Amino acid sequence: MAKPIFQYFKRKLKTYEILVQVNPEDFTGTELIVHPDGKIEKTEMEFDEEIFEDLAEDDFIHASALEFQMLLSKAES
Repeated sequence: MAKPIFQYFKRKLKTYEILVQVNPEDFTGTELIVHPDGKIEKTEMEFDEEIFEDLAEDDFIHASALEFQMLLSKAES
């Protein structure tokens, strides 16, 4: 079975939620910040090789591609 290109993570905080998409081949990706009012901030990111350890240390959990893509489409509309 082919390994998915992107991996997705999320973390819920008291006032907002962060979702991260990471390309494990070149360590690029996208961060979405979802605010309580529904506003979504999108930031293109460049990570280092330790991104997965950093996400785990910061209590991010795996997220679904569908959840990320739905929020991304709202951010871009």
